[in-house]
Amino acid sequence: MNPILTNFLLDAVFSAIPAVGFAMLFNVPKSALKFCALGGAITYSLRTLFLDAGISIEISTFLASLILGIIGVYWSRKYIVPRPIYTVASIIPLIPGTFAFNAMISLVDMNSHGVTPELIAMFIENGLKSISILSAISFGLALPSLYYIRYNRPII
Repeated sequence: MNPILTNFLLDAVFSAIPAVGFAMLFNVPKSALKFCALGGAITYSLRTLFLDAGISIEISTFLASLILGIIGVYWSRKYIVPRPIYTVASIIPLIPGTFAFNAMISLVDMNSHGVTPELIAMFIENGLKSISILSAISFGLALPSLYYIRYNRPII
């Protein structure tokens, strides 16, 4: 099998695991766990595809969240379950943990070793990237449901 395809499938499987874990943490019904896993795999794979296409991580995250929001609205209409059941757990693989961690580490370094321009630049860069990715996730998830509520009457 092609190693690129193998890595892509492994990333999809490993991104489904935290989505299911957080779904179980939030007491998602057992029948919806497979959709949370599928949503996590789809979202992470789409972001990886967009990143490989040369799109920035913020725009890639927004597009992946937007597509997941559309899929979540479809699933919620089809199975008559609230949309956040599917979408909240599925976006967990997109959370910018590395950037937030690096921002906090640079903040701790500034506290313990003193403030340097490099540490300030690292803190601002990683902090802004974390905030922009989180904003992209929230706007990407909110836009399809806002559009749907605006032009259709929701069931739930």
